[in-house]
Amino acid sequence: MISTVTTTTVSTIVSSTSTTSTVAMLGFATSLALVSIITLFVLLVQKELVTASDTPRLKALGRTLDVAVVPLLMAFAMIAINSVMQVLR
Repeated sequence: MISTVTTTTVSTIVSSTSTTSTVAMLGFATSLALVSIITLFVLLVQKELVTASDTPRLKALGRTLDVAVVPLLMAFAMIAINSVMQVLR
């Protein structure tokens, strides 16, 4: 009897801990995705404003912003694909 209760108790605790960890990770992933998208938006707006200038220094800054924009575009593509896959399930 004691081993049955112990096994059931341990299984319940492990299950609830796994669920809590999964929910926490989903919240973190959602927050990270939101921060990435906002950063991408800000950098793209900044790049457009900078490249519209005639100053060579600002044009160089616009090309430099590509270093940050390209990886964030790839992250955005992965977020979009993941969201579409979740909807299609």
